[in-house]
Amino acid sequence: MDPRLELIGISKQYPAVRANDRVHLRVAPGEIHAVLGENGAGKSTLMKIVYGAVRPDEGEVRFNGRPVAIASPTQARALGISMVYQHFSLFDTLTAAENVWLGLDKAMSLAEVTRRIDAVARDYGLEVHPLRPVHTLSVGERQRVEIVRALLTEPQLLILDEPTSVLTPQAVDKLFVTLRQLAQRGCSILYISHKLDEIRALCHRCTVLRGGRVTGEVDPRQQSNASLSRLMIGAEPPSLEHRAGAAGAPVLQVSALTLPRADQFAVELHGIAFEVCAGEIVGVAGVSGNGQQELMAALSGEDRRAPAGSVKLVGRDIAHAGPRARRRLGLHFVPEERLGRGAVPTMSLAQNTLLTRTEAVGRAGWIRTAEVRRLAEHLIARFNVKAGGAGAAAKSLSGGNLQKFIVGREIDARPTCLIVSQPTWGVDVGAAAQIRQAMLALRDAGCALLVVSEELDELFEISDRLIVIAQGRVSPAVPVRDATIETIGAWMSGLWPGGPRRAAGEDLAAAEAAHA
Repeated sequence: MDPRLELIGISKQYPAVRANDRVHLRVAPGEIHAVLGENGAGKSTLMKIVYGAVRPDEGEVRFNGRPVAIASPTQARALGISMVYQHFSLFDTLTAAENVWLGLDKAMSLAEVTRRIDAVARDYGLEVHPLRPVHTLSVGERQRVEIVRALLTEPQLLILDEPTSVLTPQAVDKLFVTLRQLAQRGCSILYISHKLDEIRALCHRCTVLRGGRVTGEVDPRQQSNASLSRLMIGAEPPSLEHRAGAAGAPVLQVSALTLPRADQFAVELHGIAFEVCAGEIVGVAGVSGNGQQELMAALSGEDRRAPAGSVKLVGRDIAHAGPRARRRLGLHFVPEERLGRGAVPTMSLAQNTLLTRTEAVGRAGWIRTAEVRRLAEHLIARFNVKAGGAGAAAKSLSGGNLQKFIVGREIDARPTCLIVSQPTWGVDVGAAAQIRQAMLALRDAGCALLVVSEELDELFEISDRLIVIAQGRVSPAVPVRDATIETIGAWMSGLWPGGPRRAAGEDLAAAEAAHA
């Protein structure tokens, strides 16, 4: 039987880097094939070549045994190839259904597409709201839209680039059931991920890239995390040193933070209350779309509707202060959306430092460009960012390398309080360990850190205390040593004592008792 996909000697050269160097890859029908590599290894470029978004300089692509020259994503979809990008390709001002409709046969009406989205989302356990504008969706919700859009095309080859980076463990389990069903029906799947446990649990074969070249092809089910790490980065990831420390005085204090919805699709915040002390990391767990976006906007200063006194930094009321004023007081913020909010895609890395770091800006507004460039070069070196120098455009970096640069930009500012959303989204194991160690070092230096993540393992690894957000409410804080994955998982459904689901259940029980 011919392979579903065969790549023969694929090479791609960019001005600053050789992204792919004579890559060979074979994927059988019904096979789930992982492509593993550190940030900047050439994985995304290779997938874009298969999907027709990038043209190779050398080599041949065969699909179902026939040579093909895939000149565009439209041609790829016509062949039966669909792709879910790591950086989403959605229009913010359109609804989820309208975005899906753009990529499908226009013979179907928008109403029919909406019905099909509902059906596919229900069949595969993916919660999607077709009529919501994309700009109101969290990153996790946008990812579900992309996955449903790909599934609607009934592909022969499905390419998934970091599909679980912002999904909960329960959602990952559901997605894996979906992917196994697709594979059993003959669909081949190319699965790009940095999560070694996922690759070992899901994939039949694994091709490893390093520096744009294939360094091995293995059966991941027969490998350990350590052996896959050695193939990927040439070494095992460094172990974290998380020493227990004594927390200092409260730095960030949130009390009675209640906010009505900013629009019909937003989540209302109800009586949010917690504090983060100097020298500690407080982790925020929760299923995406439960108020994380709204809470981050209120804490960063993007939403200034918070009641007076509800947000304090080192005892000072900052509820109505904007982002710039909060940065001056020592509060820095890393948003979950790298491109567009964390960095301007078309601007250079040097220019992007100016978004939050203004040390090189004089009183009259003059920018000391040499100093700006030195800062960018310092961040590139300190956080091991693979880029074509300080002048490289942000959009030219792989997702993981851009994440290292953005997180590094804020850590390097030595903030009094750092709020980070999804710190290691799409980052390889080595870089993730580096980012987590840098956050722990910042904590040990006395910084107060609030880390929002949908990676429970990450939160348990770095946090001193945990809170959970569900339906716009926040649970009591619990020390990590007293928490379990099972307990936090239940709390993510609002089932903590006094939580929204528990309270609703108690109200229902009381009503039933009264009726009886």
